[in-house]
Amino acid sequence: MVNDVEDDDPCPKPVGRNSVFYYGVGHMLNDITAACWFTYLLLFLTEIGLSPRDAAIIMLAGQIADGFATVFAGELDMVKLCDRKIYATRLLVAKRFGLSEDLGIDRFGHFKVWHGAGSILAAISFSSVFGGCFPCKFLASRSPIIETISYSTSAAIFNVGWAATQVSHMSMVNCISLNSTSRVVMTSCRNAFTMVANLSLYAVALVVFSTTKATTHSDIENQYHWIAYTSIFIGCCFVGIFHLGTKEPRLKIHVHGTSYARMSWAYWFKKVLYYQVGLVYMLTRLAQNVSQAYLAFYVIEDLQMAKSAKALVPAIIYISSFIVSIIMQEMSWTGQRLKAYYCAGGVLWVFCGTSIIFLPRSFSAFMYVISVFIGIANTPMTVTGVSMQSVLVGSDLNGCAFVYGSLSFLDKVSCGLAVFVLQSFQRSSPRSQETLSTEYISVTRYGFGLLPAVCSLTGMGITYTMKLRTPHSKSLMEPLLLD
Repeated sequence: MVNDVEDDDPCPKPVGRNSVFYYGVGHMLNDITAACWFTYLLLFLTEIGLSPRDAAIIMLAGQIADGFATVFAGELDMVKLCDRKIYATRLLVAKRFGLSEDLGIDRFGHFKVWHGAGSILAAISFSSVFGGCFPCKFLASRSPIIETISYSTSAAIFNVGWAATQVSHMSMVNCISLNSTSRVVMTSCRNAFTMVANLSLYAVALVVFSTTKATTHSDIENQYHWIAYTSIFIGCCFVGIFHLGTKEPRLKIHVHGTSYARMSWAYWFKKVLYYQVGLVYMLTRLAQNVSQAYLAFYVIEDLQMAKSAKALVPAIIYISSFIVSIIMQEMSWTGQRLKAYYCAGGVLWVFCGTSIIFLPRSFSAFMYVISVFIGIANTPMTVTGVSMQSVLVGSDLNGCAFVYGSLSFLDKVSCGLAVFVLQSFQRSSPRSQETLSTEYISVTRYGFGLLPAVCSLTGMGITYTMKLRTPHSKSLMEPLLLD
């Protein structure tokens, strides 16, 4: 009977609007804390007196912990219950014997346990990342070494919880639906709520930076305390909605004692597409995360814009991304279309990066225009980059956690190393007026402009060589997130 089920439904039905919505909000806590992490961590640490190199060490510690925790989470067999053959057999048995459609659907299944535990750990530890150096207060000392160790520990713990939440949430998309278009739609919905999370963060930051003055060390810490604690509260509210609304498939029926072994690493290492998708995903995340880390430095130090610009400029980026993400949800997807949209986003990033490198301070207002195009470029690159992973996984669901975990490892570690290298060349003190000539290109411009442009260009070249095969899938029956 198992063999008969294999091709029983070659075109699975698309998921409904509610399922897409509940899945999409499940990453809000991770998204809003990650936005705060990449946008303001380096700025916060340097403003309270740490050197650029020490600040980079703290971020690197968090990124390395995140990378290893992601692989570990992916290897804990979290997707064993989502084997496609058992799932199809279960549905056929339910259908033939007139059982309820909700058979085996658990509101708190295996993935959601990891998701919930990771969210709790991330929320608690993130408050310590921006909450000040507790050992310094206990020892009555503000030694740079003690501060670096304290913040590095909090950053590592936060990223462990973050990784558990990310892997469980990303892996769920392949268990909720076998429809390739629905998978892209859920990814796009998640990306749309990533924009909501980021906009929420920058709205809070804009209010804080506009209404409070940071004249002392304590004032600076209080500003970021408010931003971090408010972000945690907003993210936790949406995590609650996700857990109450999402129904996770849980497999209970085993036919004729059949069991399926999980796929070994060697299975994926033999696939050329695994390396291609991995490099494209890593380059995409490098372009977006490193540029986000240096955005605030760029608008404040290089362009010397108003303090509110370090919240307003990223907000414009994510408003643009949010609008494009909603539009992309109404599309049906093929391998060629994934490649085309990724390259379109890459071309935009190359032009934006070039503009950022050579933009003079006298034309700083033009940064608002550039930020619109950065937002437009980010969405197709993010959605298609993640969706390429779903194409790679296909119906091999009992190995999807390893794929997501290993590729995320590349993302996290490469980002931490890139920031560390760039910060090693960053000056601890503000540049003098003489060095700010038109011939001078700062490290910030390399991080915010050159690196993302090079990563995007390289990703486009790799994407062009890919052979993406997506099964024919039905179009969505109704629009999502829109009435």
